Amino acid sequence: MPSGPAGIHWRSLTTDDAATIAELAERISARDHPTWSESVDEIHEELTHSWVDPSSDGLLATDADGTAVAWGLVVAPPDPESLVHVILFGGVAAGHSGRGIGRELLAWQQSRALHMLAASDATLPAWVLSYAPDRAPEHGRLLQRRGFEPARYFTTLEADLALVDSQAAVPDRVRVLPFDASLSEAVREAKNAAFADHWGSQPASREAWESMQGLPSFRADLSRIALAGDDVIGFVITETNEDDWERAGSRSSYIGLVGTVRAWRGRGLASALLAAVMQAYRDAGLETAVLDVDTENPTGALGVYTRLGFEPTARDVSYRLQF
Repeated sequence: MPSGPAGIHWRSLTTDDAATIAELAERISARDHPTWSESVDEIHEELTHSWVDPSSDGLLATDADGTAVAWGLVVAPPDPESLVHVILFGGVAAGHSGRGIGRELLAWQQSRALHMLAASDATLPAWVLSYAPDRAPEHGRLLQRRGFEPARYFTTLEADLALVDSQAAVPDRVRVLPFDASLSEAVREAKNAAFADHWGSQPASREAWESMQGLPSFRADLSRIALAGDDVIGFVITETNEDDWERAGSRSSYIGLVGTVRAWRGRGLASALLAAVMQAYRDAGLETAVLDVDTENPTGALGVYTRLGFEPTARDVSYRLQF
């Protein structure tokens, strides 16, 4: 447990802290990513996964008045296939930077992450990952002082739905339909296959996949699946958080996942799925589509998005320790 700075009290997280963290995350987001913030439901989901123990994997810092000023969570996703990795989440509220709170928090998180890696019996490459927005460069500097190196760049893209062309031909013998719960497991398998060659990606477990669909933000009606015969060959997963609309200045929806299985890449399937999704957004009265993309994605996704009318608005850097 960190011991400083003066006037700051540290304690372990509990599953009852979701609302406190969401309020703190909103204050942090005003500086780091002002168009969105984590919801109570999203944070509660993260804290209650079977592979997360908030009492040992998380911290909350409060000031002398009992106001939350920093939080952190260390997560080791389950079922590694080609990589054991631990992800560091959290942040420090604006107005409390420069006091050493972030330094204390990161040191604790790094120690906890190394303990998790040491406890793994997998003989695989090991990473510790953390993310820092370009809007808050001091985060990246702090990570680099702890030995992390910038490893990947993720760009946020937005499309004005009034301006984009949502017409794209669906490949022959392919059906596109809204997300159907009866196909959920097939979509999960397609997601794991489609992302197998993506940087740092590991298979989504059934628990994580079903938990994602249980969030109020998940929109089956605005998500799309592509089928060739009975096989799922592509998908777009949509999330909508109306609490973000005032922050973003428009009625927006977030494209959380876009994927095409390898055998169907290069045939325009991703463009057709995205066009169908953006038409569904327009029909639902939405104004903006948002997504994040790895700028070095091997599928050429960045080019697909920009050709459809998406434009960059922000960037986050993934920092990594390798073992």
